Amino acid sequence: MANDILLSVLTPDRKVFEDGVDEVVLPGGEGYLGVLPGHAPLLTSLKIGELSWRKEGRWRYGFLAWGFAEVLGDKVRVLADVGELAGEIDPERATAARDRAQKRLGEAARGLDVLRARTALERALARLSVAGHK
Repeated sequence: MANDILLSVLTPDRKVFEDGVDEVVLPGGEGYLGVLPGHAPLLTSLKIGELSWRKEGRWRYGFLAWGFAEVLGDKVRVLADVGELAGEIDPERATAARDRAQKRLGEAARGLDVLRARTALERALARLSVAGHK
């Protein structure tokens, strides 16, 4: 089967992924967004979450945090602050980050930055979810 969408995932540090794929699902700022060949052009912000794509009937996964995605023709360009493929995520490190964030949220009544702790927890949970797809 021919690949119909060129998916490029870039961060300030590196090219995380680039290949032809059949379908893409992005964590858009307003919710998850599916892209199939021929999708209308759009620009969307990204939130913390899973990036997934299908190639030759198999789903693959990555982690994204913030940034933008641009859909033009049969191209999807992701410009993210943070991007990792499932195989690059260390589940033990993500579990430790989750545990720290949960502890910090429990201390929120003592003046800790709640938004920062919630964001850390959201990132750790998303990484753990993606790592589970290895």
